[in-house]
Amino acid sequence: MSRASNRLASTPLGSARAQAAGSKLTRRLGTSSTRLRGARLGAGLTSVPSIPPIDASKAILKNPMVPEDRRNCPNCGNPVGRGRDGQPGRTEGFCPKCRSPFSFSPKLQPGDLVGGQYKVAGCLAHGGFGWIYMAQDQNVSNRWVVLKGLLNSEDPDAVAAAIAEQQFLARVEHPLIVEIYNFVTHDGAGYIVMEYVGGTSLKTLLKQRMQANHGRYDALPVDQAIAYLLEILPAFSYLHDLGLVYCDFKPDNIIQVGDAVKLIDLGGVRQIDDLDSAIYGTVGYQAPEVPEVGTSIASDIYTLGRTLTVLAMEFRGYQSTYLSSLPPVADIPLFQEFDSFYRLLLKACAKDPADRFVSADELRVQLLGVLREVVAAKQPYGAAQHSTSSLLFGSPGDRAAGLGEAALPHQRLPSMLPDEGDRMAGWLKTVSVQDPLQRLEAVSNAPEQTPQTLLEFAQAALDVGQYDLVDTAVADLLKLDPWEWRAVWMAGLVALARNDSATAQSAFNAVYGQVPGELAPKLALAVSCQLSGEYDVAEGLYLTCARTDANYIAPSAFGLAAIRSERGDLDGAVAALDLVPPTSGAYIRARRMRAGLLAGSGRGLGALAEAMGSIDNLTIDPVDRANLSANVFRTALDVVLANGPDPQVVISQRAATESDLRDGLESAYRELAGHATSREERIALVDLANEVRGWTLR
Repeated sequence: MSRASNRLASTPLGSARAQAAGSKLTRRLGTSSTRLRGARLGAGLTSVPSIPPIDASKAILKNPMVPEDRRNCPNCGNPVGRGRDGQPGRTEGFCPKCRSPFSFSPKLQPGDLVGGQYKVAGCLAHGGFGWIYMAQDQNVSNRWVVLKGLLNSEDPDAVAAAIAEQQFLARVEHPLIVEIYNFVTHDGAGYIVMEYVGGTSLKTLLKQRMQANHGRYDALPVDQAIAYLLEILPAFSYLHDLGLVYCDFKPDNIIQVGDAVKLIDLGGVRQIDDLDSAIYGTVGYQAPEVPEVGTSIASDIYTLGRTLTVLAMEFRGYQSTYLSSLPPVADIPLFQEFDSFYRLLLKACAKDPADRFVSADELRVQLLGVLREVVAAKQPYGAAQHSTSSLLFGSPGDRAAGLGEAALPHQRLPSMLPDEGDRMAGWLKTVSVQDPLQRLEAVSNAPEQTPQTLLEFAQAALDVGQYDLVDTAVADLLKLDPWEWRAVWMAGLVALARNDSATAQSAFNAVYGQVPGELAPKLALAVSCQLSGEYDVAEGLYLTCARTDANYIAPSAFGLAAIRSERGDLDGAVAALDLVPPTSGAYIRARRMRAGLLAGSGRGLGALAEAMGSIDNLTIDPVDRANLSANVFRTALDVVLANGPDPQVVISQRAATESDLRDGLESAYRELAGHATSREERIALVDLANEVRGWTLR
């Protein structure tokens, strides 16, 4: 059975919930993203091979020519300039379909002086705006620059208007974005003058990998693909903060130089509120709503998700069959291996823009979490060595202080951290009462009802067992924002409290889809699946949590041990408990549980010796130790009486012989007698000690 959780039912969220409820909400409200700001290539988690810079003079094409199979009419897209009967196609002419002129010949020649300042050296590449040229700035130390056409027009007024429309690019200054130096005209055409970035585009890198792989597509390792996107996302945050959208993002537009990257080609950048200028996009990358409603931050998020998909796998049909969707999970091994990666792409590339990530910052934080999981899955050791703080959740069991093993399943999960951007965040900090009933009353009298006050009210109601009030708060919050996954998290918690594991599973699965880089919903979903009998899914999620973050090892290990014990997999259960490190507060509990499993395994003297070895050198309750010792020695004595001694086996410093085991069992009974709480119990234990005592001559 598959361990992937994407096959499970999910509580409706976002546009699905809004449509089901008949909501007229047309834009995503979202939660504050000020706490979702994340920062080198690989984020310190993985490494990406360095690419040496390319000397500008060597980047110039010796024979600039657009291949015939890439010659299409700039107006209607009809193939033009194709050869026939062995004769090469024309590089200039008129489209036979729409009669628009076309030209694939460079307009600028080496030696041309553009804008009285930039001396053309040759062609660099051909793009959607025509040829891109290399030139040297005669006024600034002959530095290399790139000239890119703004408009192919003979109309001076149109050129002037195009340049005026693009002047806002001059204020774009970011270390991850190519710098715009100037705007100039030459022979009636307008050009952007840009910084030369002597690197390799990711499109070129993919081509190089394909050539080295004998013509077969060779995607980037998923961790490297994620690393590239993580590095470039701050550039998108910067543009969006300026009120700009990039529009035409794709692998062609990221260049790597050394161990750094840059976003190039700002020709498609436009202001978010621009409703008139032309929109530039690429089939397979452009969001489906753009032709109808225009560009937005959400459409940029879509291009980021599609680019990541193309980098990480052979995305067949992305410009046709899967123009606005992803292939089925069953067809893509990468999706099956990394469920969180699939969930992230699913959200970034959602058909409804309101269902996507709210911001580049939100995407980056979740992508960073996914990268941690991907890297952890490749490590040779079984459990995480480090822990990482989440911006959204606390640590497992952080609300179960003092409850110990009596904590209920929902109390063992991480708490949600408060949103400091909420309007009532300051007021909530003044509510310092810890008693759940008093806190419930205090929060119910909040001066204003906001998402955070509703969540605090729901949590207080859950703590006092007033589950109907939790339901009411969840419903109110989802009316305010159908995309509010935190409300669905609370719905999952109250479902667990009611022992409704199926509803909890659906809720936590939905939350997982909204924050795919977080471990908290994975742990919650694992607990729910364990309770509902979905052992394969639960086991996969527990393993992901345990190997990704040290804070999640203990709850995951106990969950794994329970599942494997239920299956009769003693070795697997013991291996799960062995994941808990000595530094964990749950180490003693894990060793005690390990000892109990081995003691009751029926595997003979060796397992019994290992059971006692599990608690050697541990400071545990003396009664607990004595009870386990009595159980182990009694079982071992029965084995020896039935099968004979085995002096080579040593159980708690006693050889597996009748006399030694009797001595050990007698000692355990007398230890228990010393802790007896009543005279009758003490007498009974002394009698048992005398009964097993070996014969002596004294």
